[in-house]
Amino acid sequence: MPKKRSGGGLTKAQQAAKFIGVAALSGAVLAGIALPAAGALGLAAKGTVEGFDEIPANLKTPPLSQRTTILDAQGGPIATVYSRDRTVVDLKDISPYMQKAIIAIEDARFYEHGAIDLKGVLRAANRNAQTGGVSEGASTLTQQYVKNVFVEEAGDDRTKVAQATQQTIGRKVRELKYAIQVEEELGKNKILENYLNITFFGQQAYGVESASKRYFSKSAKDLELEEAALLAGIVQSPTRYDPVNDSEEATKRRNTVLQRMADVHAVPQAEADRAMATPLELNVSRPKNGCITAVSGAGFFCDYVREVFLSDPVFGKTKEERIKVWNKGGLKIRTTLDPKAQGSVQASIKNHVYQSDKVATAVTLVEPGSGKVLGMGQSRPYGFGNNETTINFSADKKMGGSAYGFPTGSTFKPFVAAAALEQGIPATKTYSSPFEMDYPTVQTCGSSPWVNVGGERVPNESESEVGPYPLQEAMALSVNTYFIQMIEDIGICPVTKMAGKLGVVTADGQKLKEVPAISLGTEGMSPLTMANAYATFANRGTYCTPVFIEAVTTAQGKSLPVPKSSCSRAMSERTADTINTLLMGVVDSGTGQEAGLTSRDNAGKTGTTDSRHNAWFVGYTPNLSGAVWVGAAGAEQVSMENITIGGVYHSKVYGGQVPGPIWKDAMSGALDGEPAPDFNTVHIPKPGKDKGRDKDDRDEGDDNKPGDSRPGDSDRGNGGGRGNGGGRGGNGP
Repeated sequence: MPKKRSGGGLTKAQQAAKFIGVAALSGAVLAGIALPAAGALGLAAKGTVEGFDEIPANLKTPPLSQRTTILDAQGGPIATVYSRDRTVVDLKDISPYMQKAIIAIEDARFYEHGAIDLKGVLRAANRNAQTGGVSEGASTLTQQYVKNVFVEEAGDDRTKVAQATQQTIGRKVRELKYAIQVEEELGKNKILENYLNITFFGQQAYGVESASKRYFSKSAKDLELEEAALLAGIVQSPTRYDPVNDSEEATKRRNTVLQRMADVHAVPQAEADRAMATPLELNVSRPKNGCITAVSGAGFFCDYVREVFLSDPVFGKTKEERIKVWNKGGLKIRTTLDPKAQGSVQASIKNHVYQSDKVATAVTLVEPGSGKVLGMGQSRPYGFGNNETTINFSADKKMGGSAYGFPTGSTFKPFVAAAALEQGIPATKTYSSPFEMDYPTVQTCGSSPWVNVGGERVPNESESEVGPYPLQEAMALSVNTYFIQMIEDIGICPVTKMAGKLGVVTADGQKLKEVPAISLGTEGMSPLTMANAYATFANRGTYCTPVFIEAVTTAQGKSLPVPKSSCSRAMSERTADTINTLLMGVVDSGTGQEAGLTSRDNAGKTGTTDSRHNAWFVGYTPNLSGAVWVGAAGAEQVSMENITIGGVYHSKVYGGQVPGPIWKDAMSGALDGEPAPDFNTVHIPKPGKDKGRDKDDRDEGDDNKPGDSRPGDSDRGNGGGRGNGGGRGGNGP
């Protein structure tokens, strides 16, 4: 029995004997087989014996990176994303021809030897000695599998990949030790299965299933002999034997594999000959990866799902952890996207705004009470071509949206009204509402009020709009001076606090500025923000954070936690019911009549910014809320006057005129066949005096006028808010 040192380990001489015994007789030594000439064996032993036992005993096999499938709420596929295109399959789902082909060409004695093939080592050593170079290797499938494990673990880290593939004795010896472990633990069939799933076959295809789909558009279980031989031949050099780029070289390699199969009696010679005579017949399926492949225009929704995954701590404490999980893939992500709603969004967009128009539109639909985002689309498709973009106009900057969002115009006014009602202002409140007035001094959240040091003025849309007006009529006609007087009455702080409760934030993440012009929608925001805020009115005052993901399962079928909607009361039910009553008047007899739905209760608000750079309609029913924005999609502003949009000429664009019909069609399709609940309304007494104006003769009355600019910011343009009309360079992405 060998003597041990006092510490319990073998002596250095015994270590050498052990290593040489295992290495030479089991083939291990031939870590040095890649080195030319006769001294390789001795160099391998000399250079690696001392550290052989110190190599960790257990090979930690990382889960293979696979494709992730993003699904809609009904389980239908939206898109497939992956860092490596791979679908792991069982050995029984791989053609026997494929199994025989890879063994024949890579390791014909696979089922006869252990982790190392001694005969192969001696043959290779003899051949290399004769040639004076490296003309033949001796790695078994098991050793190759171990190497691929390290390559897989390295991921996209070039340094780690180089370390995993460098031709050194140390790496060969490490592979040897792990190969012995793998043989003992897994067995031949599992090693073969793992090898075929991990190996790179070129053309972005990892694993035999993806390779079979890529080159032949079929599953690996259906591969014919000549097809299997082609794939087996690619493994040695995916670039050299790429059948797509060099069919002649690939055919030669395929035939080499077929002849080798016949030589080792994997198939009869006659069958191999028949296969060699068969022309190379590819049926290539191009890689379909990423949100650019999303169906029904859901590329931006898909991209938002990715942003949620990479930013929410529920998927990992750090961004690095979340990226690792995302890149590893193999996930099934079931989202909130409703296919009917998404289809309706896209149909409405295509019907009203062309991809090539000077302006673009973005639409988002949200379910009140749950925060589920049911639809999201825009007229500029997800992509990199002409009139395409990867910027999500419906989202905030941090989630892949535009740099500053888009000023909302008068769609902000309901937030002012809600704040006032919560402060005790009655729904019957009347203000003088002159055609034009100076911006008043207004109290802010701080100790100092905002003072109009520049003498800024704010007008209504039309000179005929002269008060006094009660709230209901002022909301229906979108009277600017009414809401300026209202914010003078209650102060700015209640408005910004109400906005915060409604999740209303600027798209660039900056704090809302405490200026009276905020009531006219000078801040840049996203359609998602606006749709979800209005959903709070539909939900009778309870705000719920938006959610995109309902469930995530791993490749092993394990469920992962997902972000949940968080709901909180933003205002009383009475206030919400009052706002609903007011906004029903907008679509019934106010500026939003072109948007009104006829088959169910609905409410909403129009918005148009100065120079008609942006037009909005945000509206809702008790069970669905939607926001539509129309405006310039780039840094350069477009004044929507004398403009053709979707093939229709408009002398002036208003929120009710272009965004309104888009909203109407998108909502109608999304709600088709759905319940039609009623709002809880309140009675708002009307004043006895009827102003008697013909509303059809009025402009919409919700433009932000000169004076909407903040003191000292006159170069921004009127009502520009962040990034509109100069200042910060436009409201484009």
